[in-house]
Amino acid sequence: MTVELTRPVSRRLLGTETLLVLGLSLGQSAIYAVVSIIAKLTADGPLSKQTASLNTSASARPWLDLTYQLLGIVFALLPVLLAVHLLTRDPGDPARTLGLDARRPGQDVARGAGLAALIGLPGLALFWVAAHLGLNATLVPAALPDVWWAVPVLILAAVQNAVLEEVIVVGYLVTRLRQLQWRLAAIIAASALLRGSYHLYQGFGAFVGNAIMGVVFSLFYLRTRRVMPLIIAHTVLDVFAFVGYALLPREWFDWL
Repeated sequence: MTVELTRPVSRRLLGTETLLVLGLSLGQSAIYAVVSIIAKLTADGPLSKQTASLNTSASARPWLDLTYQLLGIVFALLPVLLAVHLLTRDPGDPARTLGLDARRPGQDVARGAGLAALIGLPGLALFWVAAHLGLNATLVPAALPDVWWAVPVLILAAVQNAVLEEVIVVGYLVTRLRQLQWRLAAIIAASALLRGSYHLYQGFGAFVGNAIMGVVFSLFYLRTRRVMPLIIAHTVLDVFAFVGYALLPREWFDWL
């Protein structure tokens, strides 16, 4: 009697795997964001008078709050490890497949900085327009108390966001959709719409801006097959947003 230890991975199995990975990570976030924007739109008062807060405190006790913050960052990265682990079934090293290695540090940093400038400056303009049109909620990028560990935690949160989003929404998703033989336009649209959708809790301007960012990042990945510059660019953008909001005078951000 022969026991079948391995079998070819079917398209159906890959599709189910992709849905499960998204359901455990940013697909779940997208559903919650849709519910959040519906709640905001059906609440008393316009969207622009409501608040979307990021990096909020989890406890009034500073050391317990720090513990919760660090645990949240660590566990948020587990779907990334799962996605990379699942990619080990494919030929080759998954880190090289995703471009998630340190083979080209100088080039990755330069490209990441360029992408951050390309996305960041027009993104600020779009966010300003959306805020003035009442299409966004009032955004609070950092709502941690004034404690010594606030800035380091905000930097770690920026790195966590970047790794989670770029590995799952670009590297993993684009790889699996290509294996599922989706058209390139559909792959780019799916990645961009997913990125926009889990930012919907911030408003419609955030949805559009992040969807555009998704198109740019997907095109970059399809051209270079490297997710590391995307992680660097995303980290830079979030560090400026989170730490800048925490350290600079609050009146500078009234337009948010």
